[in-house]
Amino acid sequence: MRIDVWSDIVCPFCHLGRRHLELALARFEHADEVEVIWHSFELDRNAPRVGTEPVIEAVAAKYGVPMEQMVAQHESMAAAAAAVALDFQWRRLVASNSYDAHRLIHAARAAGVETPVTDRIMRAWYSEGAAIGDPEVLAALAVEGGLAADVVATVLAGDAHGIDVRTDEALASEIGVSGVPTFVLDQKFAVTGAQPVDVLLSALDHTWADRGNRPEASAGGCGGGCCGGGCASDDALDGEGAATESAAGGCGANGCGCSATADAGCDGDVCAPARSDAEARAASAH
Repeated sequence: MRIDVWSDIVCPFCHLGRRHLELALARFEHADEVEVIWHSFELDRNAPRVGTEPVIEAVAAKYGVPMEQMVAQHESMAAAAAAVALDFQWRRLVASNSYDAHRLIHAARAAGVETPVTDRIMRAWYSEGAAIGDPEVLAALAVEGGLAADVVATVLAGDAHGIDVRTDEALASEIGVSGVPTFVLDQKFAVTGAQPVDVLLSALDHTWADRGNRPEASAGGCGGGCCGGGCASDDALDGEGAATESAAGGCGANGCGCSATADAGCDGDVCAPARSDAEARAASAH
């Protein structure tokens, strides 16, 4: 079974979602037959390499949210992170452009060190207040993760693996992925947001049981929950233990960042109330 995940390093929900997937797979009976493929996603392609103001202030100003509410939201996210042994130091976050980090992660994949390099870069941003858009900071982190210094220098000196980032993003657009994290299971079912471990495990179980079923898409093109030959009904995961209301936040394509809470999500460039699980899940295939 294959799991494709779209994620951005500067999305706190992606860190939480990544950890939840790890924990779900640890409980999944067939985990040794699962391949997880990570795809690049940029919340804001036009972000400066390194921001000049605290992330929480920038997001509060962008969406007109009172600082008191923003602080409460971040404290809630930090508590959710701590519950799964993650250290979310939201006061130390540095706004950063993630394009070069994504390119280095693709280089790390080619070199066989994708996981340690990704882990090092993500932890630096999420827990250590590292400005991962700064080439010198990023280079040091990639080397610490196990990528050869000469490879790092070559990537950062040009646009190597830029096509890989853009291909991931083009595929996301084609199949309707507009927010992260998004988990596409077996090229048929999608789960969005940092869903609880039990929800992800239920999705894994359902997808495993559904192997071999390839429903036909409705009329050509993407839309209506179908793309390229795979569809699922709104209740595709219902009855398998999945929550009927999404309790997980996510980050939208236009940089909603950290302003979503456990009971709110992001859609486009506005923060909105959490959608129902049926609305949040889009069945997709490619």
